[in-house]
Amino acid sequence: METLTLRLQLRSPFGSPLLGDMLFGQLCWALRNRRGEAHLRDCLAGYTEGRPFAVVSDAIPAGYLPRPALPLSLFPAIPDADRKQIKKRVWLPLTALNRPLSEWLALCQTEAEVVAASTHAADLAANTDAKHPQTLTTLHPQPHNSINRLTGTTGRGDFAPYTLMQRWSAAGVALCIRLVYDAERIRAEELAELFDTIGSVGFGRDASIGLGKFTLELLVEPWPAPSSAQAAANTCLTLAACAPQGLGCRAERSYYDVFTRFGRHGDQAVQLGNPFKTPVLLARAGALLTPSALPAAPMFGQGLGGDGGLSKVIPETVQQGYAPIVAVHLPEEIAA
Repeated sequence: METLTLRLQLRSPFGSPLLGDMLFGQLCWALRNRRGEAHLRDCLAGYTEGRPFAVVSDAIPAGYLPRPALPLSLFPAIPDADRKQIKKRVWLPLTALNRPLSEWLALCQTEAEVVAASTHAADLAANTDAKHPQTLTTLHPQPHNSINRLTGTTGRGDFAPYTLMQRWSAAGVALCIRLVYDAERIRAEELAELFDTIGSVGFGRDASIGLGKFTLELLVEPWPAPSSAQAAANTCLTLAACAPQGLGCRAERSYYDVFTRFGRHGDQAVQLGNPFKTPVLLARAGALLTPSALPAAPMFGQGLGGDGGLSKVIPETVQQGYAPIVAVHLPEEIAA
């Protein structure tokens, strides 16, 4: 398995967050539309048997990793630090990987600090509000309505005006998507082209009305092997949601936040009668998972579905339960 990083520049508000499993789903549709359904089936062969053709991370600020999901009480106390501010330190600079994990909380940065570090001074001065600190994403309501063609107006029921939230990203902050891929089934250049297509068409909810646009600013060469990020690495730090169930992780040395993914089909499948998938339980990005042995490839998790359990309209539907990882050293005294 090979690795690469795609650097994105967002060009519009988004209706959906740029999460790895959702990006993988749209990648599959882009591949099908470009190369045909038979080629997609070939790429997905063995997906639920531990042989994915591609594993996609969440979109993460360039130069950062998500803070590990280790309880704050297990990190050393930070003198004279406000607990509320400590909880806001959610992004770990890549440069901190050469430091012991016990020091990471003190080195993590808030979203405001990430924005300040990523934005030119002039832009920051123009966009900073003292009462509302900068965040990577802000939500703004967007009114919508449907027109009754018989009356030429809105109305009640299906024609009543409604509001949906749009996600606006801070200006000047580039995001990175990290991928692990099988070079025998898909090339790095093709992955870049497919994500460029996704960015031009739009990602996620309301892409058909202009949301979810981004440009592929830079194709970064393969990132350093995560297995060499820290000496004596023994634990996986995940960069996307994953499904670690049944994979033999040591419970006393694994930390994660769980959530339920209520998935939906995209692209042409929304016209098949039932766009909803079976909910699945996943561990969020930033999980610390300790298997009996680190995987050979820089990914962890499993492929879900493929047997009709996820979708009634497309029985062969799969769900990304894999995540790219960075291998880190979790000391015994921290995990105790």
